[in-house]
Amino acid sequence: MNTKTDRLVRTLRLRHLELLVALAETPTMRGAAARLHLSQPAISKMLGELESCFGARLFERSHQGIHANALGTSAAFRARAVLHELARATADVDAMQSGITAVLRVGAPSVTAAVPAAIVKLRERLPGAAVQLREGRVHELIHRLLEGELDCVFGAITPELISSDLIPLLEPVVLLKDELCVLASVSNPGVNARRLQWADLRAAQWGLPPKETLVRQAFMTVFLNSGVTPPVPVIEAMSSVTIGTLLRKDPSMLCAVRLEHALDEVARGGVQRLKVGPQVVLPSFGLFFRRDGMARPAILMEFANAIRTVSGAIAPKR
Repeated sequence: MNTKTDRLVRTLRLRHLELLVALAETPTMRGAAARLHLSQPAISKMLGELESCFGARLFERSHQGIHANALGTSAAFRARAVLHELARATADVDAMQSGITAVLRVGAPSVTAAVPAAIVKLRERLPGAAVQLREGRVHELIHRLLEGELDCVFGAITPELISSDLIPLLEPVVLLKDELCVLASVSNPGVNARRLQWADLRAAQWGLPPKETLVRQAFMTVFLNSGVTPPVPVIEAMSSVTIGTLLRKDPSMLCAVRLEHALDEVARGGVQRLKVGPQVVLPSFGLFFRRDGMARPAILMEFANAIRTVSGAIAPKR
């Protein structure tokens, strides 16, 4: 620990960290004071102590209020992670006192075949483990991982993620191939066992996600590459639950989804995956940890092993 860090540890209080976060999220001193139930003079004094400890100006003051500069934004990000880690430590101790042996917090999309299967495997290996699953968009979940709310995130390596500054902060532990899949009802009258080409399906009744999604863009591209105008969906829906229900309610429908969604729907029954060529590769799915140099708890490594195991078991037959 260097001299400056040592001084921070000895001088800063948790209240200082709370102030860092509050000022980064609140545009006025009055708002931060109300949030922390302190007077404005007390807030000003603590802010002076903060900047003195860091040896740098963290916030810019103006008639419009106060806002974090680049240094303050970075410091607030780290402070938020520390506070989240403390909150998790408290929750973990409470859980373990009630008989839980370890707690794992996982971020994942709402539809995934691998994560539920891996959780079952993990619980077989560590029966006393508790898993808290947080669902959402991968970019949002990655931020929650970096802020200390989550232990790991399972999600797609999207163009948005690649173009961000987050990749160097992440440690990809498991990477799984992904591809565009076509789903149909098992009672679809127009489906047979032969291998289809994308162009064969241009006149089908399609249910598709919106145009801004990776799946829809890949769907449109494969038809264009085949020299065919991409079909216009008769139903456009983002919800995976809606897509699955459509297929089961209307046997004439086809839906384009990514592999994780396809495996999940097929496992639920009543739906089949069609053999359509050529294969359309999508960005890989991955299991990500924070790249923080810390020792990994056993439950985290066991979950990574479980993801590897089940992803091999559920991989599509080529």
